Amino acid sequence: MIDTDGQHSRWIASGTLRVAERRWPDRLGSIFDGIAAIVAEHQPQDMAVEQLIFARDPTAALKIGQARGAALCAGLKSGVSVYEYSPKTVKLAVVGTGGAEKAQVQQMVRVLLTLAEVPAEDEADALAIALCHAHSMGVPARGRAAASWRDWRP
Repeated sequence: MIDTDGQHSRWIASGTLRVAERRWPDRLGSIFDGIAAIVAEHQPQDMAVEQLIFARDPTAALKIGQARGAALCAGLKSGVSVYEYSPKTVKLAVVGTGGAEKAQVQQMVRVLLTLAEVPAEDEADALAIALCHAHSMGVPARGRAAASWRDWRP
């Protein structure tokens, strides 16, 4: 969770939502409830998520898609606008190259949000997506938000 004016961003909260080892439908319910609680507590205007990427294992891809769906529905049901960004777009916006390594993303998130410590990988990924969205929304007078820097037109 960050607060931003599109040019300057400030860390509000972050962490990892852990679901207990239970039946898969119960885990999806926990994801939905966890995201809904976070949205209720912080009342964000927007929610940015990573687009589903190709996975070699169809079962893993299906479960990732279902988990994303639970998170998206929690945000949408709460009235939050939801935006999606590809991993390459996120890395490009935060690090400057679409092929950045995890450690580079973690370090840039620390620098951009002036964090005391480098965040864990999953936490850094979530904050990087938020920063990507903030950068995409950073030109309020120009009419529309670009999904990536390539889409942006003055």
